Amino acid sequence: MDTSRLLRTTGTVIAAAGLLLSGCTSGGSGTPRAAASSSEGSEAPSAEPTAVPAALRPYYDQKLSWRECGVPGFDCTTLKVPLDYENPEAGAAGDIDIAVARRKATDPSERLGSLVVNPGGPGGSGIGYLQAYAGIGYPAPVRAAYDMVSFDPRGVDRSSPVECLNGPAMDKYTQVDQTPDTRAEQALLVAAFKEFAAACQAHSQRILPHVSTVDAARDMDVLRAALGDEKLTYVGASYGTFLGATYANLFPGRTGRLVLDGAMDPSRPAVELNRDQTEGFETAFRAFAADCAKQTDCPLGQGSPEQVAERLKEFFRKVDAQPVPTTDRARPALGESLATTGVIAALYDENAWPQLREGLRAAIDGDDGNGLLALADSYYEREQDGKYANLMSANAAVNCLDQPPAFAGPEAVEKALPSFEKASPVFGSGLAWASLNCTYWPTKATGTAGALQAKGAPPIVVVGTTRDPATPYKWAEALASQLDSGVLLTYDGDGHTAYGRGSDCIDSAINQYLLEGTAPKDGKKC
Repeated sequence: MDTSRLLRTTGTVIAAAGLLLSGCTSGGSGTPRAAASSSEGSEAPSAEPTAVPAALRPYYDQKLSWRECGVPGFDCTTLKVPLDYENPEAGAAGDIDIAVARRKATDPSERLGSLVVNPGGPGGSGIGYLQAYAGIGYPAPVRAAYDMVSFDPRGVDRSSPVECLNGPAMDKYTQVDQTPDTRAEQALLVAAFKEFAAACQAHSQRILPHVSTVDAARDMDVLRAALGDEKLTYVGASYGTFLGATYANLFPGRTGRLVLDGAMDPSRPAVELNRDQTEGFETAFRAFAADCAKQTDCPLGQGSPEQVAERLKEFFRKVDAQPVPTTDRARPALGESLATTGVIAALYDENAWPQLREGLRAAIDGDDGNGLLALADSYYEREQDGKYANLMSANAAVNCLDQPPAFAGPEAVEKALPSFEKASPVFGSGLAWASLNCTYWPTKATGTAGALQAKGAPPIVVVGTTRDPATPYKWAEALASQLDSGVLLTYDGDGHTAYGRGSDCIDSAINQYLLEGTAPKDGKKC
């Protein structure tokens, strides 16, 4: 289970209900990160440049050429950006292409501009999200007033994707035991992380140093200009909140209406982010456990959430010792790692709880691991032909560049285990060990944890869900307080993110902000 700081929106993972960029980090997600790179620190610049540097002017002045791209109602184009913003002069390091998609406003007479959306990750495809959900599923008044736009950030899918392991190697990687009981098992886990990092370096050496969140935020400003918008209007979910907050911090004067849903706390270092997220999954599991115990088909039995949790832990111990059979030829047995990932995937969206009950019941009572395997595959974006999207590769590449590693080595993980296990008796051990992935990364981190203030930006709406598994509610509280103009909007509920997930109160508040510019009252609760 490589779920370290993978942060996604809900839907894509479970079926096509909304979207999802989930996890916890080492690859959700999840995953969360920090502020700025090299020349830009995490604090807001004292004075934003009013003019685009001459070396960047050709990128800002480019004209986009739109074309049909195979999905009815959507157009696609390519945006040119410099590989290295520190050396953007023509020919210095070369350019990369950013894939962009658009669905035009359905009511041109009411058009306000472009609304850029990002589903999270890092590593989630914005184009996939736009075409499968946002471009057709966002509230109709919003789609009427805005061209719905998204892009695959650098290193993701169609935009110079980070490539690491092939399908069979990823199958092996996702099954490595991430709750090592012996030194030998620790050594196998460390070897797997090293193999993954080495493969990324071998296949993606050129792009790896240039996929930070700061780089993506700069790309987003070039996109804003190329779209013809004076200011950026943006909805970011999960990790997309960190991307949006980073943009506002770099370009407060170019920031328009920003909604940051399922917020990250950029001030938290990697180990704290991972531990916080571990606690978030425990909170989400307890909500599932309480609901499950009320159902007649609960495979974990009735009783308190603590009793249900203990039965799940016992199941994990059993599949660690004796994996459950599946009908998948490449993975004929479901072990603890994939079983745990399957459970975590379903915690992103309470609508997936029946599917989780069914998968657990089949595995526990019927010796059939196919249901949990399907959930794990949705999390990892593994196709039936055994190929993986580059989500996990891009996720690690961005996370490991945005912040220094959570741990220096296995000894540090062992010291931290008690605090992770306290945060989650069910998931703590596995998520602590998963946090080791950036330790062996070939590219040194360029970012550090730090508060983002975005001084001078207009009101920014920060949305938090009280029982969010991947982005704990306290992160939303923290980000809203750090931003000079942050406005906190709270959803008292389950699942990851809130906008477009069934709350009329949340949707009305955000729609009014996007359409009229009127932010909800700070502290509003739904």
